[in-house]
Amino acid sequence: MKNSSTAATYDELGYSDTSYMAKVVKWRQEHIGDRQFVIFLSFLVGFFAAVAAFVLHWLIEEIQLLLTDSFERNTFNWMYLVYPVIGIYLTSLFVRYVVKDEISHGITRILYAISSKRSRLKGHNCYTSVIASAITIGFGGSVGAEAPIVLTGSAIGSNLGQLFKMDNKTLMLLVGCGAAAAIGGIFKAPIAGLVFTLEVLMIDLTMASLLPILIASVTATCFTYIFTGSQSMFSFHLDSPWPVSHVPANILLGIFGGIVSLYFIRAMTACEGVFGKLKNHPVGKLLLGAGILSPLIFLFPSLYGEGYSSINILLSGHTMADWSNILHNSPFSGNDNMLLPYIAMVLLTKVFATSATNGGGGCGGTFAPSLFIGAFAGFLFARLWNMYGIGVYVPEKNFALLGMAGVMAGVMHAPLTGIFLIAEITGGYQMFIPLMIVCICSYLTIFIFEPHSIYGMRLARQGKLITHHTDRAVLTLMSLDSVIDRNYTSVSSDMDLASLVHAISKSHTNVLPVLDSAGNLLGEIDMTKLRHIIFRTELYHHFKVRQLMSQPEATLLVSDKMDVVMKRFEQTDATMLPVLDTDHHLRGYISRTHMYAMYRKMVADLSED
Repeated sequence: MKNSSTAATYDELGYSDTSYMAKVVKWRQEHIGDRQFVIFLSFLVGFFAAVAAFVLHWLIEEIQLLLTDSFERNTFNWMYLVYPVIGIYLTSLFVRYVVKDEISHGITRILYAISSKRSRLKGHNCYTSVIASAITIGFGGSVGAEAPIVLTGSAIGSNLGQLFKMDNKTLMLLVGCGAAAAIGGIFKAPIAGLVFTLEVLMIDLTMASLLPILIASVTATCFTYIFTGSQSMFSFHLDSPWPVSHVPANILLGIFGGIVSLYFIRAMTACEGVFGKLKNHPVGKLLLGAGILSPLIFLFPSLYGEGYSSINILLSGHTMADWSNILHNSPFSGNDNMLLPYIAMVLLTKVFATSATNGGGGCGGTFAPSLFIGAFAGFLFARLWNMYGIGVYVPEKNFALLGMAGVMAGVMHAPLTGIFLIAEITGGYQMFIPLMIVCICSYLTIFIFEPHSIYGMRLARQGKLITHHTDRAVLTLMSLDSVIDRNYTSVSSDMDLASLVHAISKSHTNVLPVLDSAGNLLGEIDMTKLRHIIFRTELYHHFKVRQLMSQPEATLLVSDKMDVVMKRFEQTDATMLPVLDTDHHLRGYISRTHMYAMYRKMVADLSED
């Protein structure tokens, strides 16, 4: 790992060389090694992430208790039409007038920061997502708190690293520490936090990188136990060991989970497109979001907030009487025969409630909604399987648990996270084999249709998503603009050979572009091809540039991605290629030597311990 003194300057961080913070940083660089200090920072990140997770859940619970404690369980409540609208309206005001920045799609923003901003997240991200999501979810917004708290944890790691002048690679590691700590803290699942960071966020990690991430995740989990006790988030008890006879049902459930995941991603994308058209019309977004969200929550109160209480009903119930508790507070309360239609409708409408919440101005993530939909999908699958006697009897609550893992693995393209998270948050460690079967089948199913997770899909479409492959990650991190050489000597097509020789003597490259009066590229002069006449002075007034120029082997556009640039050089074997804008004006040249030197340096930086 490089010494962090090569990172940002003091002025960039907001303090001068003589400030107290500058002295602290200087003392740290002289007395504490980078590896040891990163471990210390990972502990701090874990602690602060645990505090943030506790505060967020406490705020959500207090707001929900204040608003819904007096509700009658056996009938519908008209306030379900009002509370969610108030929540997304208050959140939109907070974001617009206090935050004044985009804070939605938390995990996508982390990926964007890693891929384009060298892991630098803004300071306000350390707390604004907590406040905004607490308001949204507390008032009934149908989203999750996990993505906001992951953004908060990652922002804590990023800003601690920036405060102590850590380099870009260390900042990326601290962002991963924050994400792992957030997942570990909010779910009491340290292994899931580690795996989530590896699968969803990070590029190539070394063994030296795993230790700080694990420390942050375990630290956050331990402090969460101190703050909230040892009880798991979901109440699940395995009544009997898993039998091999359930394998066919597990495989089909995995395929079903993949299809549900595909529906979730496609429907979410379509809804985001609709709300995206109202980007400059906040009142229209609010009205549309409220018009979708309020009726859905009124009809299906399970959509209120994160919905974890409904998941617990499915995971702990054994009989129709137990499961029918999920109908409470709805117009269908007391009609047990409506259970399956209710569950099916909740499964189908959750994605619209989530999209309406975020699109209308709320703040929340899709992590909890994927767990929610997974539990309902797993229960519905098992209930229909048993009702129609398709195969051997399967426990509905077990399949609700497996469904959570399957849909989450499909939506996030993270099967290992699905396996370990569900096992840890429910205590269902004896379900590892069926969890593996369901998650793998779900992932393989959705991968046929969607190569990227719901978080990475937006960035992938823009070519801004880093991957777990070092070469592709480097090509994404490299900027075409940073390798363009704009210091070139141009010539005109009417210039004679004598003037051309004079221009060549001033050029630092072997290639001179031939431009017209508007700056359009007409061709180029390759000095290596003029050796047979360049020293024959008797020919200096007999040749014009237009007679000597040739067309470049290929041209590049300023909008081209670096992988396209690399392929163009490989196809042409050129030493230099011109870069043009959309109007065919020359912007500069890219040198093969310079580009590959920068590429090798970035590969070395990402791959070193």
